[in-house]
Amino acid sequence: MKSLFSKIVDVKPNEIRALWLGFAFHFIILAAYYIVKPIRDAIAASNRLETLPWMFTATLVVMLIANAIFAAIVARMERRKFIPFAYAFFILVLLLFFGLMRTGSPAQQVWTGRAFYVWVSVFNLFNTAIFWAFMTDLFTVEQGKRLYAFIAVGGTLGAIVGAYITKNLIRGMGPANLVAISATLFAIVCFIVRFFPNNFTQVNKTAPAREEPIGGTAWSGITHIVRSPYMFGLAAAIMLYTSTSTWAYFQQTTLAGAALKTSADRTVFFSSLEIWVNTITLFIQVFLTGRLLKWFGVAFTLTGLPFLSMLGFGAMAIAPSLAMLAFFQVTRRTAAYALMRPSREILFTVLKREDKYKVKSVTDTLGYRVGDQLGAWSYDRLHAFGLSLNAISWIAVPVSAGWCALSIWLARKQRVMADAQQQAQGEIARAA
Repeated sequence: MKSLFSKIVDVKPNEIRALWLGFAFHFIILAAYYIVKPIRDAIAASNRLETLPWMFTATLVVMLIANAIFAAIVARMERRKFIPFAYAFFILVLLLFFGLMRTGSPAQQVWTGRAFYVWVSVFNLFNTAIFWAFMTDLFTVEQGKRLYAFIAVGGTLGAIVGAYITKNLIRGMGPANLVAISATLFAIVCFIVRFFPNNFTQVNKTAPAREEPIGGTAWSGITHIVRSPYMFGLAAAIMLYTSTSTWAYFQQTTLAGAALKTSADRTVFFSSLEIWVNTITLFIQVFLTGRLLKWFGVAFTLTGLPFLSMLGFGAMAIAPSLAMLAFFQVTRRTAAYALMRPSREILFTVLKREDKYKVKSVTDTLGYRVGDQLGAWSYDRLHAFGLSLNAISWIAVPVSAGWCALSIWLARKQRVMADAQQQAQGEIARAA
């Protein structure tokens, strides 16, 4: 087993505990999220296309409020306290929806469903942003290249398990009870954080282990993005990703809503889609992601998603169908999870601790939802002007090309910053 494990991940003895805790942490939070994600997508497919942009707008408004509160809390709390605090809040809201889903009238259920859609769209970004901020703070750049792919495998397995639970239990248990299961899984996460070792990035290993609050102001994330071309590029890249994802999501909602008539059928379809996405992602993460990062570097894996998006939107422009859309979504999202996600987290390892939490929080939550807004309302306007699904897909092709060019620039900039940071740390170590 030791020999087999060494072939999968290049881990050192002092990293094993942190590696497996990160694996388990990621497994649980994504299992909990993917239990409720197909329910959210089924709610979206049950609404008219004209309703979706307003649901996206409501998501952005809630995201603005949540992001300001999150930044203020981060500035005053150390990470081992605010991470359990954040997940405890997720549990509270999920239990609230559990009660509403079980007691509301049919008319109330419509608005409960829309509110649930907004909430899941907000919390899922904080869910992953908090986790990866913790990982980039814990591990060094060199460790990230070796270990992030394996940690991502934990999340992929969790996503498969969560989607499988929903696919097989939705008709028997109903959405409300599945929401309660999701809340139970998040409760486990609150106890895991305390078992992580101290971060590996501190130069003086004999320094006290006591952590200080992360500091800064509630607006530091936004102001730092505006002042730094590199951080602004990180935000722009996530907005391009989410804008094109929203276009693909609207196409998915339109085609699935027309082909599948009941909410349970749509939930099963979306659950099956998640299982396919994460099963293929798992294979790539185990056997390819770490090797591709090691052999070809961040630029190669970071540009994989925008390149495949160009091909996918081109295919949708030529032959749009639910089957083609399903194939495109599986391919695109597999590249997002298996290639873009680990590569993008490496881009954050060269930032200082405050920016790892605050800038990442802004880009992965507020920036994500701003991109959603751009995608939602632009798709709605293009559709209102009479453009067909084919024509909108053609427009997405050059947008994906620009995103590809930006990804290459970010990868090269990260390499320069990492080299400078490594040289500075070496000088400090020699002086010590």
